Amino acid sequence: LFIDEYDHFTNKILSEPSCLEDYKSETYGTSYLRSFFDTVKAGTDSTIKRCFVTGVSPVTMDDLTSGFNIGTNYSLSPEFNEMTGFNEEEVRAMLDYYATTCQFHHSTDELIEAMKPWYDNYCFAEQSYGGTTMYNSNMVLYFVDNYIRNRGYMPRNMVEENIRVDYNKLRMLIRKDKEFTHDASTIQTLVQQGYITGELKTGFPAETIAEPDNFISLLFYFGMLTISGTKRGKTLLTIPNQVVREQLYSYLLDTYNEADLRFDNWEKGKLASAMAYRGDWKAYFDYIAECPHRYSSQRDKQKGEAYVHGFTLAMTAQNRFYRPISEQENQEGYADIFMFPLLDIYKDMLHSYIIELKYAKGKDSDEKVEQLRQEAITQANRYAASETVQKAIGTTTLHKIIVVYQGMKMVVCEEV
Repeated sequence: LFIDEYDHFTNKILSEPSCLEDYKSETYGTSYLRSFFDTVKAGTDSTIKRCFVTGVSPVTMDDLTSGFNIGTNYSLSPEFNEMTGFNEEEVRAMLDYYATTCQFHHSTDELIEAMKPWYDNYCFAEQSYGGTTMYNSNMVLYFVDNYIRNRGYMPRNMVEENIRVDYNKLRMLIRKDKEFTHDASTIQTLVQQGYITGELKTGFPAETIAEPDNFISLLFYFGMLTISGTKRGKTLLTIPNQVVREQLYSYLLDTYNEADLRFDNWEKGKLASAMAYRGDWKAYFDYIAECPHRYSSQRDKQKGEAYVHGFTLAMTAQNRFYRPISEQENQEGYADIFMFPLLDIYKDMLHSYIIELKYAKGKDSDEKVEQLRQEAITQANRYAASETVQKAIGTTTLHKIIVVYQGMKMVVCEEV
């Protein structure tokens, strides 16, 4: 017996505001779902030799344990780490094959270099970290299909529309994340530190979703986090790649956007284009500085430094001409952001950017603001000279932008 997406309808129920009672009526007591799995369990003594159940959320099976307590959970087992997705050897073999039958303008190494930051870096078992990483198979096939149909030119959009997170289905995540009583939400902490730690759970009751380890586990199972080793006895989890980073930053903007407004995509697109092709960057950062005042709650604004940094990262991640790279992505503390120009896609781009963002409290003195400004200049100059940046900018003009906030007000925005 094969059961796929066993959790589909319960995830839908959980995404509704008044979800828990409906959820319990379907999974507790003499509910249909529990009775169904009771029947499956009984069938293993006679007609069912093997049962294989797949899904995303670890919630439902936990609530059905007494109805189906004979299964083995292989979700975090290292022997199945490479079961889902493609490893790099498989991706290379695919590209090598199509290069002999289709028109290619890039070598396999060049295509891997373009795809890797967007689609790679999944690890599904802690013991497998440091070994083989997995590419998102859907995204690899999307890229190869578009590359072939474009006669050997890179897709203009590296993210397939169908794979973007469906926010209606994930309203549960948004709502639960905002209900946390911590100083910052889990997503905010992830963006602030570049990582998050926790214990991955194989299952938990629905009513305990908001517990930190359970919520972190849910993000992992939804593919928003990947295992990146251990830290202080806990599993270290990071954002796996740029596709997920775009989703998470869009998600973060949604958590800020309590008024259910939508950022002006046309205006953002116009400013992004001016930044990439004309070097007009000031209006772009003025727009970012204005948005928190227009869209954010007082509670969000009280988070101060974490909020300003997270909001800036989330907004720059929406710029389709660049891939934001943080110098210290996996280390705590704020770092320069290099807006990596996507020259393989937009070959005529003329400008690239380094952003050094600093934050002063609203009550801090002007001397403190100037101190932060000088620190930012030093760090931006150092980062600009790095091999990563110099290799990536190509023929574009590199701009080093210093931004300092004092409270919620941007008091410095200049090029050095």
